[in-house]
Amino acid sequence: MFGLEKRDTLLLGVVVVLTLFAPFILNPFPADSGLAQFNAGYPDLMQRFVIFGIFAIGFNILFGLTGYLSFGHAAFLGVGSYSAVWMFKLLSYNVVPALVLAVIMAGLFSALIGFISLRRSGIYFSILTLAFAQMSFNLAYSVLTPITNGETGLQIYNSDPQYLQSVDAPSFPNLFGAAMNSSTTLFFGGWTFTFSVGYYFCAIFLILAFYLAIRIFRSPFGMMLRAVKSNQQRMNYTGLNTRPYTLAAFVISGMYAGLAGGLLAAMDPLAGAERMQWTASGEVVLMTILGGAGTLIGPVLGAGFIKYFENIFAKINDNVLHGWFAFMPDGIEDAMVAIIHPFVGKGWHLTLGLLFMLVVIFLPGGLVEGGQRLGRVFRRKDKNAGSVEADAAQQRNEAAE
Repeated sequence: MFGLEKRDTLLLGVVVVLTLFAPFILNPFPADSGLAQFNAGYPDLMQRFVIFGIFAIGFNILFGLTGYLSFGHAAFLGVGSYSAVWMFKLLSYNVVPALVLAVIMAGLFSALIGFISLRRSGIYFSILTLAFAQMSFNLAYSVLTPITNGETGLQIYNSDPQYLQSVDAPSFPNLFGAAMNSSTTLFFGGWTFTFSVGYYFCAIFLILAFYLAIRIFRSPFGMMLRAVKSNQQRMNYTGLNTRPYTLAAFVISGMYAGLAGGLLAAMDPLAGAERMQWTASGEVVLMTILGGAGTLIGPVLGAGFIKYFENIFAKINDNVLHGWFAFMPDGIEDAMVAIIHPFVGKGWHLTLGLLFMLVVIFLPGGLVEGGQRLGRVFRRKDKNAGSVEADAAQQRNEAAE
């Protein structure tokens, strides 16, 4: 189906189901429950799940297939955001031209950086991309202030031209009148489910991005990229020029990042230089490695994992902890709060770092490898159960004879 093998079609179907039913899946606890703190089914966070999932999928096409580790992909994320906001300022709040320009500009910028950086490989390539990203950040922060509005960030004002903006159109990014910030809330018992136009708009792009990634992974082009990762030097000895393939992968990856940046601006029409910092580039590296570099669904899982910690665990403060342990005697309650306090709230990075360390040590293939190991355990149990039943049936037949 859709030109995919049965296994890839099943994987795509899983992504589609998880994406479309995320408002239900991510809200397992009633709104008035003490565990509602762990619900992640509100639009702002779900949008970040899918947007950074797109970002990580694109990065995985470069890093997972070719082995080229880029520390500069945040530059393309920022270029996409700035391009989208400029389209909002000049034309209208319609997100279609904004996203088109975001992808085109990110593609052109990545072609320029990739053409220079790919002359080197290994750590030298990584340092070059990091240098370009930091130069882009500093340019956006200071030198290019007329274009980027410096540290304040690029935003939309009433004085902007917006030549194609009609009077009756929403004054917020929209898709032909459907505002990205509009939503519908469903109350079911103690549960609250919110369905946002912006989330489902981003979700469609995630599904399309994932489908395109599958086609790239299974294509001869993807096979060539794997050969580059396996032994690029041997390929060069055969007379095959690998640079066009690696540059194409770099540009495709940059366009994914530009799309993610454009979607960030579509959800919140503001672009700042902080999206181009090296920390944003490092974040997408963590997402890909944590989920499983070189796998299809791994980057999506890694993006969701990190964004969940960043938004959910960061909100757990001492008041929440005291509420959880209020049933304990005062001394034990204070001790429990003191023990857990360093790992939540502002200390969520510590928890994420420990989990990342455990994954790298025990699951080098990321979260996907963990899922595969669990699958093998259950299959082994089913196989053993089947063999026991077969032996029992054989013994009954022998006894009957």
